[in-house]
Amino acid sequence: MRIILIITFAFASYLSYCQDISNLEEPALKDIRDIFSKKNKLKDNLNDIKPTQFAFVPAVGYSLQTGFAGVLSANAAFQLGKGIEVKQSTITTSLTYSQYKQTIFPINADIWSKNGKWNYIADWRFMEYPSETWGLSGHVDPNNDGYTVNFNYLRLHTLALRSFAKNWFIGTGISYDRFWNIKESDSEGKPLSKTIITALRKQGLTGTQEIAVGFPLRILYDSRTNQLNPTNGFYLSVTARKDLQAFNLVNDNWASLVIDARKYFKVSESGNVLALWFYSWRSEATTPYFMLPSTGWDDNFNTGRGYIQGRFRSHIFNYFEAEYRFRILKNGLLGGVVFSNFSTYITKLTTGVDAYAPAAGAGLRIKLNKHSGANLCIDYGIGENGSRGFFVNIGEVF
Repeated sequence: MRIILIITFAFASYLSYCQDISNLEEPALKDIRDIFSKKNKLKDNLNDIKPTQFAFVPAVGYSLQTGFAGVLSANAAFQLGKGIEVKQSTITTSLTYSQYKQTIFPINADIWSKNGKWNYIADWRFMEYPSETWGLSGHVDPNNDGYTVNFNYLRLHTLALRSFAKNWFIGTGISYDRFWNIKESDSEGKPLSKTIITALRKQGLTGTQEIAVGFPLRILYDSRTNQLNPTNGFYLSVTARKDLQAFNLVNDNWASLVIDARKYFKVSESGNVLALWFYSWRSEATTPYFMLPSTGWDDNFNTGRGYIQGRFRSHIFNYFEAEYRFRILKNGLLGGVVFSNFSTYITKLTTGVDAYAPAAGAGLRIKLNKHSGANLCIDYGIGENGSRGFFVNIGEVF
């Protein structure tokens, strides 16, 4: 509970700047700022909402992958044009150091042109990331503890999308991924013998690095009225990526395809929502080990609640999740969810069996900003054979 309260207080000010001035709620609705503010305003004043906002916030969090972690985060929110119909652009960054000696430094930008015709997306991050890995596919085995792999990761993904019809966008860009200082060790931290043929080595790792340079093509449809907390609409993203061998540094040519589809049904006037998510990630068998589809390695690290990140890995990953979101308090301050998901990892990379991983769980939603609809999400997921843990997000999982 202490951790939950720390996270709540830290991110309350962070998200207070992410205002959606086109979607002001009724005065009866409350968020965490109303509870702790000395003066509770019944109605927000549009004149008080500045066009450009900035926040810098310390926080503490927890996940299965990182353990306890300290976070310093910063956010800038602005509009390049005037009027309530102009979409809000955001730039966010943070610096995280975890209990497991992990360093994570992302920079994310989602910038909209003033006429809404162009959308520029950047996902840049650096990670020093000792973590567990379990090889390729395979059923959940309580006797398989995996082993540790240490690596540094630099990710530079940039896209420019152009509108060609209502809610439709298409665009391309460049994706650069580099993993280096790759070191495998046993449970006691001792380097693995080179005579041991690990999954990384089976997948073509001969040194201490993997590099991928790709040119993605993305088609996007998004009819949601609120991306942070959708209550209706449909989202579809199809991204095809072709990676090329270059400068004798990049692994063999390979390609991948990611389909991300989400549908939201508003089932009551009080704001209860049924959300459905289908995610399919396919990659060729020559794909480098760290670029293969894996649990929790989607762009937002959210697939597979109930299992630790990287628990399953293969070249074909299909995922389905259903979540029911409901209010607990009428003022919207506190809500809840129940969810279930099912993953399949189909492999021809090894002689092992395919993996089928069901999970389910429940969680709480604490309203951090009643205007944007942003929530603090605290979920507990349960998978097979004792796999379970807490998962924390800002904004809905999908």
